[in-house]
Amino acid sequence: MDVCRTRPARRSHGRGLRRLGIGDGDRAVVQLPNTDAFVVLFFALLRAGAVPVLTLPAHRESEIVHVAETAAATAYAIPDVSDGFDHRALARAVRKAVPSVQHVLVAGDPAEFTALADLDTEPVPLPAPDPGDVAVLLLSGGTTGKPKLIPRTHDDYAYNVRASAEICGFDSTTVYLVVLPTAHNFALACPGLLGTLMAGGTVVLSPTPSPDDAFALIEREKVTATAVVPPIALLWLDAVEWEEADLSSLRLLQVGGSKLGAEPAARVEPALGCTLQQVFGMAEGLLNYTRLDNPSELVIGTQGRPLSPADEIKVVDEEGDDVLPGGTGELLTRGPYTLRGYYRAPGHNGRTFTEDGFYRTGDLVRVLPSGHLVVEGRAKDQINRGGDKISAEELENHILAHPGVHDAAVVGMPDETMGERTCAYLVPRGERAPAQRELSAFLAERGVAAYKVPDRVEAVDVFPRTPVGKIDKKALGRRIAERLRTEGGGGN
Repeated sequence: MDVCRTRPARRSHGRGLRRLGIGDGDRAVVQLPNTDAFVVLFFALLRAGAVPVLTLPAHRESEIVHVAETAAATAYAIPDVSDGFDHRALARAVRKAVPSVQHVLVAGDPAEFTALADLDTEPVPLPAPDPGDVAVLLLSGGTTGKPKLIPRTHDDYAYNVRASAEICGFDSTTVYLVVLPTAHNFALACPGLLGTLMAGGTVVLSPTPSPDDAFALIEREKVTATAVVPPIALLWLDAVEWEEADLSSLRLLQVGGSKLGAEPAARVEPALGCTLQQVFGMAEGLLNYTRLDNPSELVIGTQGRPLSPADEIKVVDEEGDDVLPGGTGELLTRGPYTLRGYYRAPGHNGRTFTEDGFYRTGDLVRVLPSGHLVVEGRAKDQINRGGDKISAEELENHILAHPGVHDAAVVGMPDETMGERTCAYLVPRGERAPAQRELSAFLAERGVAAYKVPDRVEAVDVFPRTPVGKIDKKALGRRIAERLRTEGGGGN
């Protein structure tokens, strides 16, 4: 089992990066799994003055090319082979499509590229960054089209990390297990890997979130805290009944990325013997945590309250007017660590921010008198598949490239484990629409990440329409939910 237990790195890639010409303001797309190579390179890029652009291991050509083009990236960091996939072949395609990518940095066998190990040099003093400069570019969930880039500055991200660590009680005794991808904002900075190191604790990296890997590491390394998304939490709650690992060191389980239901939330403490903390937030900024001293009804039934006293939130109706206290509406926010605009996306920013600077989150919430938020749904056309955010528009655009598809509409369908899965409704071009297996193969050939491939395909002659002629996705969502109930699947 390939695992890593790490404290702050002593070796340095920063000088080696600058020798390659990667430095002040340069963007470097980073696509590395949960290994020490990610940690070392992340800090090295920051010290060299470059900006890491963090992508997930599951991303493929479609996503990486888009991100590299948008960022005008000069470098791309990859493993040689991960989970049987040769990232060097992907890098060749990316370099061909994005001429600005001059350097490919490889953890492992570099082939014709540059080995990360060859950057290892003795550290030297490097200029300190301006606190207001962009430190890292994160990826949005991509609610309209492909993912947007989220600029997080040194000062706002440092506050994000430090304040989160304080709320979660992280200190030098904390042993934090990273089971989500290290590039995920939740695992990186909420308080995550960065918060643990800032507090003087120890980080343990797991190759997967499976109980076989994670439980063994919790026992061996005496892990005290970790963060998961609801599908992993449900898996662990079941696995603890047959796994024999000693989990007694675990003090805190954070669950976020999508809403955890009240029933499984109530099972966490008795089953795993640790405190549950619900986390609701976004890479764009705003974070909400249930507090460690909250009564159980708030921990089980809410998604927390804002991290900072300076966080401003408003809950508004479809016309932008404030809802009555306790009412449900769209969450708007601004605050000291929430972005002011996406990177190189002026048109999108005009739609996503109000004139007075509030960010439209697209989440439907209600606020309790205590200030805790209860997430009720989503206003934006996005599917939250177990914490993986899928843009319906982006996926539809890929599907429409299939010669057998005349029109496509992607909607979420209820699922007890993942929260939502994807259903693609297709109007065929010709006698029949592509079947599930055919469409999956087609999307894989286009370089679409596996988690975005529709879980179900339904062929229809026409789509229901709203009075103004738009596809009525609410009607399609109700249709698939009713079909699941008729089939007796209950959303499974």
